[in-house]
Amino acid sequence: MRLDEFIEFEANERAERRRLAAEKDYGILDYLDSFERRFEEHVSDDAVVGSVSPSIFVGRSNYPNVSTGLLSPVGREERAASFETSAAWYDEGVSIADVFDRRTSLLNSTRGVDVADAGATGGVKSVGGDGPAESVHDAWNGWLGVQREVAIADRPVDVEIGLDGTPDLDFEIGAEDIKTPTGPRAAARTADLGENPHVPRPVKKTLEDDDWRAEGAMTYLYRRGFDVYEINTILSAGALGRGENRRLVPTRWSITAVDDTVGQFLRGSIRDNPTVDRIEVHRNEYLGNAFWVILVPGRWEYELVEMKSPGSIWNPDPEAGVYLAAASEGREGRTGYVEETAGAYYASRLGVLEHLDDRGRQAKALVLRHVSDDYWGPVGVWQVREAVRNAFEGERGTAETFGEAVRGVAEHLPVPLGRLRRKSTMAAGLQANLGDFVDAG
Repeated sequence: MRLDEFIEFEANERAERRRLAAEKDYGILDYLDSFERRFEEHVSDDAVVGSVSPSIFVGRSNYPNVSTGLLSPVGREERAASFETSAAWYDEGVSIADVFDRRTSLLNSTRGVDVADAGATGGVKSVGGDGPAESVHDAWNGWLGVQREVAIADRPVDVEIGLDGTPDLDFEIGAEDIKTPTGPRAAARTADLGENPHVPRPVKKTLEDDDWRAEGAMTYLYRRGFDVYEINTILSAGALGRGENRRLVPTRWSITAVDDTVGQFLRGSIRDNPTVDRIEVHRNEYLGNAFWVILVPGRWEYELVEMKSPGSIWNPDPEAGVYLAAASEGREGRTGYVEETAGAYYASRLGVLEHLDDRGRQAKALVLRHVSDDYWGPVGVWQVREAVRNAFEGERGTAETFGEAVRGVAEHLPVPLGRLRRKSTMAAGLQANLGDFVDAG
């Protein structure tokens, strides 16, 4: 399909998606009353909650003394699996309000721990505590042990959590709550398993091999069919790496670490592959984020350029103008962390590399992300990962030259081509026309 035909086709598809979305009412506050009732019904007088935990959370504040939590969907145990972030959320077509609903409906029962040590008594050394320390690697009892069992299981686990007092529920929703939607938190005294969790054999292998570096264990699980969502939870629980070196890893860090590690593995896998034989343009749009992926024949090269419109969650000032960020890598990859585009860089790169690996090809890849003001609440980098993964489904456009592809896409971006060229390493080499620098408003 020629690029101009592809762009017209995509415009019609977007109009239809907007029409369908408008027919459904996603009021983010509608569920709060029912949640409060569910919570009161499931927290007993002695503040012990019986629930099903689909996942865990490890905070990053005050590292290495962090808060670790078991996440439980209060009163919705039969749907526990749907509360765990996964690729299925994209397949379901969840909205920003749906994510808000799921995230704020999870009770986060927490205790403070040191990322490397666990007390012999109760399986956890509380922050500021005086209990004897043992390695996280050896902690399979008490709080930390239960948390790890939840993380390595392949399905939600029945748990009983003893709370240190009743959680304080605050239903006054402000701007900061929209930016970082989380459910109620409660300090936990104890945690016990209500069943024996089912642990997949490949995960058992990584647990038992004390000499396996974390990076090798991650790629092993990925090659065995585990998605990055499952791997980052296992890593976060301190269940990967060489014996005494195992640590709890804050959830946000583990997500990026797994995307980066698997991405490096895939980059090595495609290194000697033949290149794509023509210039391709792919597009996808999800949750107010539009992604254009341009693949160009040649050896591996990658760049992500983000354009955040005024009024969007990360650029809230309507008068600020479009904010641009970019990061790139060549054939050998990067040596340092990406600051400007952060986790989106690695999530987007993973989607591109998976596609090329599936095809047995390599290419130069330019990903252009437009964050519109429809993106009013952040849902996490999973939406970047899944939007790029799915950008390669269906129709694609073609172009005769890289310049034609970039100029064709630039007509649908919120910045003029001249500004894009000044920010993008890959687009910088294009020969400029006077019209490229005319402000798009």
